Amino acid sequence: MAALRASAAFRRTILALKHAVSHSRCSFAVSRALYSTVHDSYEPTFDKILIANRGEIACRIMKTCKKMGIKTVAIHSDVDSNAVHVKMADEASCVGPAPSNKSYLNLDAVMEAIQKTGAQAVHPGYGFLSENKDFARRLAAEGVAFIGPDTHAIQAMGDKIQSKLIAKKAKVNTIPGYDGVVKNVDEAVKIAREIGYPVMIKASAGGGGKGMRIAWNDNETREGFRFSSQEAASSFGDDRLLIEKFIDNPRHIEIQVIGDKHGNTLWLNERECSIQRRNQKVVEEAPSTFLDPETRRAMGEQAVALAKAVSYSSAGTVEFLVDSRKSFYFLEMNTRLQVEHPVTECITGLDLVQEMIRVAKGYPLCHKQADIPINGWAIECRVYAEDPYKSFGLPSIGRLSQYEEPLHVPNVRVDSGIQEGSDIGIYYDPMISKLVTYGANRAEALQRMEEALDTYVIRGVTHNIPLLREVIIHPRFVKGDITTNFLPEVYPDGFKGHELQESELKELLATAASIYVASLLKAQQFLRRSTRAPAAKREERSWELSVQLDDGTHSVTVSQAGSSYIVEVDGKTLSVTSEWNLALPLLPITIDGTPRTIQCLHRDAAGNMKIQYLGTAYKVQVLTQLAAELNKYMPEKVLEDAGNSIMSPMPGTIVSIDIAVGDEVSEGQEVCVIEAMKMQNSLIATKSGKIKGINCKPGDTVGEGDVLMEFE
Repeated sequence: MAALRASAAFRRTILALKHAVSHSRCSFAVSRALYSTVHDSYEPTFDKILIANRGEIACRIMKTCKKMGIKTVAIHSDVDSNAVHVKMADEASCVGPAPSNKSYLNLDAVMEAIQKTGAQAVHPGYGFLSENKDFARRLAAEGVAFIGPDTHAIQAMGDKIQSKLIAKKAKVNTIPGYDGVVKNVDEAVKIAREIGYPVMIKASAGGGGKGMRIAWNDNETREGFRFSSQEAASSFGDDRLLIEKFIDNPRHIEIQVIGDKHGNTLWLNERECSIQRRNQKVVEEAPSTFLDPETRRAMGEQAVALAKAVSYSSAGTVEFLVDSRKSFYFLEMNTRLQVEHPVTECITGLDLVQEMIRVAKGYPLCHKQADIPINGWAIECRVYAEDPYKSFGLPSIGRLSQYEEPLHVPNVRVDSGIQEGSDIGIYYDPMISKLVTYGANRAEALQRMEEALDTYVIRGVTHNIPLLREVIIHPRFVKGDITTNFLPEVYPDGFKGHELQESELKELLATAASIYVASLLKAQQFLRRSTRAPAAKREERSWELSVQLDDGTHSVTVSQAGSSYIVEVDGKTLSVTSEWNLALPLLPITIDGTPRTIQCLHRDAAGNMKIQYLGTAYKVQVLTQLAAELNKYMPEKVLEDAGNSIMSPMPGTIVSIDIAVGDEVSEGQEVCVIEAMKMQNSLIATKSGKIKGINCKPGDTVGEGDVLMEFE
């Protein structure tokens, strides 16, 4: 024990010295990690750790293991055999086919991989088996350390009903609701009426937004009960539900805790997680703009009280709902490493994965509560392969044909588990990465996030960067005026992309015209270098163009002045300057002294372009005035009439079909359920009519745009 105390004192001294210099020392010392892994070589832990997960979190855990000199084992499904986390590990073991219940959730296969590789410990990451008490119990029986809390804490906090009772006993503020298991749909309606609408129906064993529905009336309670129980059974193998009062317009603020096996527990400040869609977080930050020191301390102390009530020994997160009066209520405790843990690491300098490994080995925490700082500000955007124009993000699949992370931006951290050429399929979460920026203050972190999003190159899949960029620059978000209803309040008719102001419209038109002329001049230079080509015509210095954007057509004049173009758009003159290297994925330009980074996603010989500008991709067509005149006589392609069909809005698997051929359906009636990335989605008829044909059956895999059903 004396050695343990000496080691702890050593680490506290290192931490104090690190923060005494400045927090920038952290980012310099560990490059772009923005946290510090202070490893004591005299403090042995494990020789080999198996990571029972995939993707970015598996890679994140492996990075710390490598710094600590620990060998790693990856598990993978057959479709993940060439995944980044497999390549990063020292060893790898296949645990089954693509469906997660046959691979990453297959306890027997994972246990066999542990025995085969001789791993001494297992880190479960988040999701999959991270909160599975049976897995932790089987590991203990085999003498393998589980890098997480013990089975008692997992069971107590994993059961939403039991955790609420424990929270009440520990004097933690709780949400009013029913404290038992809801037996059936009729009882759900009865309880909801007694509590008073709106209510939240949620899986007792759930987390991550799965198995959760808000109900405002009896019909929504019945529907919510059905979907929540199905999702809960599919995701957690437990379809029990509870119902509690839904607090309208709250903030979602959580407290990170860490405890050891010696009775020490700390709270590591808060994370603001209010920007959500479908109860899943999209943007997180630390600290919160809303909390004052007194509320922060009160929430932290209650989180520690709850952790101590179950003898919690690892990293965990206590989630709260906070109302406009700063009253806070316990929501749930996640007994694992949280997705958004990087923002806590940025403002404290701690490596939470390392702390989990040390605790699992039996070492006491090496910090005291007074050691835990709030240095600077960190913001995390979850970058997903999703279409943000469909319900703020429906899954997208595909292969990453081009991929470049914005690591050239100072104090940027990207936690990812993919690379150029990686496939994003229907079986797993569609996350591409967690993009984190750090600054001395919130304004600096936001400015870096804006730059990072503009320079993040993702080609081959649809992604949610347009939505993320709009969120972080929105005046309400910048002021910190946010709730969990932010997205539906700001975009009541759905997300439409960036709405161009008049000056921005002219910038975009001028940029498109300049790209057109630059590509034209590059082609002329190539022709002049070719000995077989005829002599080029007299070089032009001015171009009269027609630029079409959406339904508007604009006359644009471009003249060359060195590496700049002087562009006249609708009576306004702009100067557009760049090196005009159109082969690169990023095109830095300067428009009237304002620097911008744009991405030309597509351009062809017919003048069609797709330009990513201010985060949103715009389709533009640039033609000469003569070509524009002739183009009026070209026949237009008639779009296929989709009014008599029901098409899949996303790739996924058909769970159930609720109608048959010949049925009369009404507008708004559910016709089938599609599961995509472990979430179930109800597909409804957009008009009334008689069903002529059904082109799918339960269990079928469908793609986005596939015709599922047809009307007469």
